[in-house]
Amino acid sequence: MAQTVALGAQRRTDVGKGAARQARLGGRIPAVIYGHGRPPQALTLSAAELKRALTGVEVSTALIDLDIEGTGTRVLVREIQRHPFKAEILHVDFLEIHAGEKLTLQLAVHLTGAREGVRNGGGVLDQALREITIRVLPANIPDRFDVDVTNLRVGQSLHVSDLSIPNAEILTEGTKTVCSVVAPKLEAEPVPGAEAEATPEPELIRKPKEEGEEEGDEG
Repeated sequence: MAQTVALGAQRRTDVGKGAARQARLGGRIPAVIYGHGRPPQALTLSAAELKRALTGVEVSTALIDLDIEGTGTRVLVREIQRHPFKAEILHVDFLEIHAGEKLTLQLAVHLTGAREGVRNGGGVLDQALREITIRVLPANIPDRFDVDVTNLRVGQSLHVSDLSIPNAEILTEGTKTVCSVVAPKLEAEPVPGAEAEATPEPELIRKPKEEGEEEGDEG
């Protein structure tokens, strides 16, 4: 089951880039909550509390008990906007959820196991799909999704159709490849003498003859 964390928030009346910038300077993160027909509500969160709450959890599946000035609601993180090159969160979108309502969300795929084709076959594990889309009730959201690839040998692949998640429906197309064990690429050995054969002979450049100069008078 997904992890549950608690987080406090305050309502925000000032909106816009200037207000968001001021909030960040004060150690708070602008946020918004929406869902169930409610109009989007602007919030701010403590940057330090948000960082602690999200440390060590799968952000896309973590259930958050959000306390908005004494009013509690359960939410999922729908989107986190991050600074392009700094370790800073710029904005968070929360989706309000209800216990009996199924959700569509992205679930990270973690590969586990000794990888037979890598360990004994010299192959290389290539993960082509890192997330799958599922539909699930909040109570059945998995904490994480581990896929055992211990028995995967060189030349074999694992597809979405090979996966199963208890009490959840996988929406990602079944034919998509999750991972494969491929043979390592071999570098072609150089052919002896090939370089010499490929080197063109120097071109003999003759000085144009002056008018009246006889053939053979080059010196």
